[in-house]
Amino acid sequence: MKHLAILGSTGSIGRSTLSIVESYPERFAVASLAAGRNVDTAHQQCLRWRPHVVSMATEELAADLRRRLRQDGLTTTEVVWGSEGTVCVATLPEVDFVVSAIVGVAGLEATYAAVQAGKTIGLANKEAMVAAGEILTAAAREKNVALLPIDSEHNAIHQCMRAGQRNEVRQIWLTASGGPFRTLPIEKFDSITVEEALHHPTWVMGQRITIDSATLLNKGLEIIEACRLFDLPPSAIKVIVHPQSTVHSLVEYVDGSLLAQISVTDMRLPILYALSYPERIPSDLRFDMTALSDLHFEPPDLERFPCLRLAYEAAEKGGAHPIALNAADEIAVEAFLKRAIPFTGIPATIEQVLETTPETHPATIKEVLAADRQARELAREVLAGREAHYRC
Repeated sequence: MKHLAILGSTGSIGRSTLSIVESYPERFAVASLAAGRNVDTAHQQCLRWRPHVVSMATEELAADLRRRLRQDGLTTTEVVWGSEGTVCVATLPEVDFVVSAIVGVAGLEATYAAVQAGKTIGLANKEAMVAAGEILTAAAREKNVALLPIDSEHNAIHQCMRAGQRNEVRQIWLTASGGPFRTLPIEKFDSITVEEALHHPTWVMGQRITIDSATLLNKGLEIIEACRLFDLPPSAIKVIVHPQSTVHSLVEYVDGSLLAQISVTDMRLPILYALSYPERIPSDLRFDMTALSDLHFEPPDLERFPCLRLAYEAAEKGGAHPIALNAADEIAVEAFLKRAIPFTGIPATIEQVLETTPETHPATIKEVLAADRQARELAREVLAGREAHYRC
């Protein structure tokens, strides 16, 4: 029986993880939850799963949840809050496995603390590896902790790499759907609307990751994450556009063999893989082989998707640059969603921030978070100038 801590329990990955627990009650149990700001869903999750500890984003939300649980007669669940509360959830002695699914760098401290506490980590948060991958992987090696990817692409790579030795890998191929603008003429990118950008052809996701999929910045973050997870240089991480999203990624070995991982487009499968690793356990997630009758692959257009170029550059420089890439993107996407800048303003903002990012290499989580704050502030300054320009 594995006892789970789920960081981001009210999000899509958290809810999918709980559905896996529901399906395999003899294998998995919920020990603790970090639920963020969604107090209604957190309340229902506490009633269903009776965790030892649940953390909310703020003291006020924690007090609200505590009051509701008392009214329901549930007094065995401790309610905590803030970053310290999330760390408590992740490092609870009863926890064997931590699902890290909080969006952005908000869950970074808790994920690092869980590694230091010797917990196995299921990573569904690419930003943690982008911002602090060197620190996390070093700590994982020191503590002999497994970092198991849940993102479909990296999970696919992890599966394919079980077929050979690390030194037998020539390169990795990350597949990308290409998003909604794969064939849109470049001259029309300035007029892309928020609604158009949020209409992903394959996946239903949160707003930021959907916009990142439209700019291909999500694939850029995955390049950096793959470098850290699999100890490969950026030159060994390739991106291939695959609109059908049937092949989740591939590994190319030195003898020319290519291994692809193919499965249904359902996040429950990579979650189940990570939770049950190194076993494979039966599931009802079946793939329709007729979907293989129409497969297309094409190289990405870096002129159409400059965020991908920027990500490769940040990966090569390392240090503060991947941190700045992620932070600037988050601020720029927020501005686009508020209709303050056009779609093309996202890569333009990121590039300007990267040009002024110092050549530093944060060595601690505290330094990573400081670099993240600095990059966000710089992005806001850049955007203030851009928004004024667009108003004119």
